Amino acid sequence: MIAKSRLLAGTALVSLLALSACSTESASADAEASSTAPSTISVEHEQGTTEVPVNPETVYAFDLGALDTLDALGVEVDGVPAANFPESLSKYDGEEYEKIGSMKEPDFEAISAGAPDLIIMSGRVADSYEELSKIAPTINLSVSNEDPWTSFQENTEILGQIFDKEDEAAEALAALDESVEETKAAAADAGTGLIVMTSGGEMTAYGAGSRFGLIHDVLGVKTAADIASDGKHGEAVSFEYIADTNPDHLFVIDRDAAVGQAGEAASAVLDNELVKGTNAAKNGQITMLDSSSWYLVGYGLNNVQSQVDTILEAIS
Repeated sequence: MIAKSRLLAGTALVSLLALSACSTESASADAEASSTAPSTISVEHEQGTTEVPVNPETVYAFDLGALDTLDALGVEVDGVPAANFPESLSKYDGEEYEKIGSMKEPDFEAISAGAPDLIIMSGRVADSYEELSKIAPTINLSVSNEDPWTSFQENTEILGQIFDKEDEAAEALAALDESVEETKAAAADAGTGLIVMTSGGEMTAYGAGSRFGLIHDVLGVKTAADIASDGKHGEAVSFEYIADTNPDHLFVIDRDAAVGQAGEAASAVLDNELVKGTNAAKNGQITMLDSSSWYLVGYGLNNVQSQVDTILEAIS
């Protein structure tokens, strides 16, 4: 019995030593992996190249498209501009989020006091890049006017790399691609479309290659007219123009509503006999787009998916 007890004790000791060795090896492997993981990555963006910390703790975002993407990836943001957020981003109105200025004017004092580890700026505050860069690593992830779709995808991948969310970003982009293909297929037989924005009772039309060109350039809705768009600016149009163009679909953005400015609602502006005579009006194909989503947020991961879904529903 004594010999047997010694044997069992010896076996237990060997097992314990083996487990201890495995645990030590595992800890060493984790430590080695941690030590080899980069602490920063080099990000090329609209205004240069910046060394950005991986998984920064305190993040300030002026760009609502980037904010929307981070929200989709489950990344917490600490500071945002005071803005007229769409419902999907309405939580950022809360007091728990530091307000770092307006959409166009940073509050440098508040930003400096918050000591962010990363600032994500937008084109609206591009002139403040140098000053913001003195406070913290700053990147401008504005989408390119020349190829916004590719630029948006690249920005999504960059944010995935910064926040160790590469797999999540890739999965979301793949799902979005499927939705885009479905919408393009529907657009083939959906007729023509015209994008109109109202502001102060006036109307501006946008076509392919414009800031709202996603509808035509990516989703394949045929343009009702050749519109002289210049970057973010469209072409001033009249009711007669809309009547002559006679689109099968009319997509409407109310800028005043987007920026919280008092003005005649888009639906009232378009309450006109010439507009009512178009195919779009007669067939109930006037779509009032979410103005904040299209005018303020733009290319964000959740937002673009919502935009694609909206257009698919409108043309199906």
